[in-house]
Amino acid sequence: MNASSAVLADYTARLEALALELGMDFYPVNFDLVPDNFMVEIAVYGLPVRMQHWSFGVRYIHQLVRQHMGHSKIFEVMFPGDPCHAFMLEQNSLAENTLVTAHVLGHADFAKNNQLFARFMAMAGSHILEQSAARAHRLQRALEAHGQARVEAVLDAALALETHIDINQPLHRPRYPEFVAPRARPAVSHFHDRFARLPGEHVEPASNDAPQRAPLPPQPESDLLWFIAQYAPDMDDWERDIFLAVREEAYYFHPIHACQIMNEGWASYWHARLLREATFLPHDLYVSAIKSHSDVVRPFASGQQLALSLNPYHLGFSLWEHIIDKHGLERARQICREEDDFGFVRNYLDQELADQLDLFVYEARQDGDTKIASRDIHQIREAILAPKFNYGAPCIAAGQVGADGALALHHDYLRDGRGLDLPQAEKVMDYVGRVWRRPVTLHTVDFRGIVRVLPARKL
Repeated sequence: MNASSAVLADYTARLEALALELGMDFYPVNFDLVPDNFMVEIAVYGLPVRMQHWSFGVRYIHQLVRQHMGHSKIFEVMFPGDPCHAFMLEQNSLAENTLVTAHVLGHADFAKNNQLFARFMAMAGSHILEQSAARAHRLQRALEAHGQARVEAVLDAALALETHIDINQPLHRPRYPEFVAPRARPAVSHFHDRFARLPGEHVEPASNDAPQRAPLPPQPESDLLWFIAQYAPDMDDWERDIFLAVREEAYYFHPIHACQIMNEGWASYWHARLLREATFLPHDLYVSAIKSHSDVVRPFASGQQLALSLNPYHLGFSLWEHIIDKHGLERARQICREEDDFGFVRNYLDQELADQLDLFVYEARQDGDTKIASRDIHQIREAILAPKFNYGAPCIAAGQVGADGALALHHDYLRDGRGLDLPQAEKVMDYVGRVWRRPVTLHTVDFRGIVRVLPARKL
């Protein structure tokens, strides 16, 4: 351990003690310093060890390009759990990693106390790194047994559908009942019973004891990863295992997606407060750390420019400060426990704060011009939340499996409020067709609202 690492370890222990004094309640955190290339791999794969797939390589190249252009710097990657795992850059300055340490403690506090995190962690487990490594090991065995082409075809389909889960269903759920439950015979009144006993009036009830097979699915099923894993007619067990593994990781990541604004804002509020009250930090380090804080929580645009994209750190930090100023820290803690980003933004982003942050809804016209479309608070809230709806995926459900095994998928475009990107949808349909191995169709509309039926092409 070099001198800088030893100083950081000391600051970490003292920041943890200060956090407890201030009433924070967090999972223990394992901190690791890692080189830049490893940090990029963690960021693009989503986990330090994960199932290998070509799409992660594409993301890796994209991230490198962004970094070289100065558009993206990864300070840390943190994985909620018990314990949490945080990875920090070796190349960060001591001030930056001190800031990151305080920020991570805020994340650990949020993960332990937020009900959505608690619910999904109870289902998906609290040791994501070890679980992910075990899944990667099973995939490696599948690669050795079945070859890269077959395994990659299954992963193509599973990862294309990774956000198509039903968050209202448990992770571990049983298959549908195979047969329709028999109808209970209606109760016979005393009068009808006496009438039936009269000579010549008794009639034997029609026998209908043969069980009736239930339709598949019994109702539209939006958990496509689960449905395909359970009911694809010709899938092998190892292929079903891959689908269920991707689904399990999607359950782990859902609270991170659904609470991003809250979570990043909460962590930013606490890192600012911890640094402010950490009297043991040297003055020059504190100034450098606070400068990094200002860079993190500001809008993407600077000066008098308008930002057309939303910085969740900036919005979340501003919202928590607004709530604490108006309602106090205990009320903020209650909100932290009970809400996700939908309730957080809809209930606590008011017109006063929206005006203060200069938030607006904009539209890009066909001639290339961009103009402000609205500053109405309701439209601002829904524009912020639109990318989060349904885990960011279009509302598509398995509607019917025919006698020949043909699968019909239906896009609920009225609920979505938009059509699909048809070239992308066609590609996903091809992936699904490879694993379903029977005819597959998707009923949807294009961007003009014209009804389209997309078949999975045979490859």
